[in-house]
Amino acid sequence: MLLICHALAVAVIQIFIFSENRAFAKNINFYNVRPPLDPTPFPNSFKCFTCENAGDNYNCNRWAEDKWCPQNTQYCLTVHHFTNQGRSTITKKCASKNECHFVGCRHSQDSEHTECRSCCEGMICNVELPTNHSNAVFAVMHAQRTSGSSAPVPSLPVFAWVFMLLLLRYHHP
Repeated sequence: MLLICHALAVAVIQIFIFSENRAFAKNINFYNVRPPLDPTPFPNSFKCFTCENAGDNYNCNRWAEDKWCPQNTQYCLTVHHFTNQGRSTITKKCASKNECHFVGCRHSQDSEHTECRSCCEGMICNVELPTNHSNAVFAVMHAQRTSGSSAPVPSLPVFAWVFMLLLLRYHHP
């Protein structure tokens, strides 16, 4: 019986390690970003994903600097330059209303690249990347600025540890 408990404990630990490593995979859900808990520097403060000339949207969002936008900005701007060969650069930043006047996509015939620009309003609203006229828009999306009231959902490691503790408790002579 001790051998079975030991094997089960090893399996549970491996599940725990595997599930923790999944957090580092390229499946981070940027839509689950919660409003910050630190005090805001001024009323109606907000944050945007920010990067300059990033190679792809994932890395731009993942390594974005976490800082409040300046008081003279109201929106998040995303500029996506790309070619037919698949090369692209992404710039995201806090923006004023004037910087958001020219949203949409423009194709440059001589340099064979396209620039798509989008703006949005709200806390960390610039998750997506504009790639065409349907998503290169000026979107006003007010983010909820209330604290999360939903109950946290236990993760797989928590269930595994509870299962292991119950197993050891009821199968220990």
